[in-house]
Amino acid sequence: MEYGFEEHCWQDVISPEDLELYKHYQRALYVGRRPALLAIDLYNQAYQGGPRPVHEVAKEFPSGCGEYAWGAIEPTKQLFAMARSRGFPIVYTTGEDRPEARRTVKSTNRTPGKSGENPFQIFEAFTPAPEDLTIYKQRASGFYGTPLVAHLTEAGVDTVIVCGESTSGCVRASVADAYSNGFHVVVVEECVFDRGLLSHKVNLFDMHHKYADVMHIDEVAEHLEAFPEA
Repeated sequence: MEYGFEEHCWQDVISPEDLELYKHYQRALYVGRRPALLAIDLYNQAYQGGPRPVHEVAKEFPSGCGEYAWGAIEPTKQLFAMARSRGFPIVYTTGEDRPEARRTVKSTNRTPGKSGENPFQIFEAFTPAPEDLTIYKQRASGFYGTPLVAHLTEAGVDTVIVCGESTSGCVRASVADAYSNGFHVVVVEECVFDRGLLSHKVNLFDMHHKYADVMHIDEVAEHLEAFPEA
């Protein structure tokens, strides 16, 4: 199935005048020859409170993404299955809460609230396999102050396929750094989420026109059909 360059979730919040301003960014979208899957912060904290509206979840769990997090589980599992079946490197990022680390910095200025048990443990639906890599970070970007570039370079990666949360925060920061470090970036629309829909949509729009190819999960699947299964 072919999608137009602007056939995405932001169509109801971006005006025709603004779309006209950004028409010079339109281009052919692609996945490079050596992709890796980069899963940003798929940890327990994002799913706390269950699949309820975010404004309800946030009363008890300010870091929970409610129905948006839970709604992205199935397409993200599909993305993981495609990556694993083709032997792509899979890299997770998560917050730094190991006791030996000095936690003097944090990823955002949000006041911490109730975090529950093992907040930075990867959510059970996406439990890492033994061969997967986990990057611990103290800032929003998975690249800042971490060895992520070295690992991707060693694996010969030219493209990072991004999923996770939050679209406007750690995803965006990681996407901008990936682009700045010379990687082609693909963001899978159905596999990223945020606490607010407006922030989610506007940031996807901005990343799509500047730093990344935002694709639907079906588009990614079509591109990956060219890759042999492992």
